[in-house]
Amino acid sequence: MVTTREKASPIDATDEELIDTLIAISVVAKRLAANLRQKSTKESEDVSNDKDE
Repeated sequence: MVTTREKASPIDATDEELIDTLIAISVVAKRLAANLRQKSTKESEDVSNDKDE
């Protein structure tokens, strides 16, 4: 049985560079999302603390 990988054309240097770039973008996007989530949580806590005072 032939697998999909065996039927696919080999990855050339341009495709490899594109894959690496997309992975890097994904990593940065994940970090930004985590930072935004952390900032949002902190601001929510600050608002809650202000209401308690």
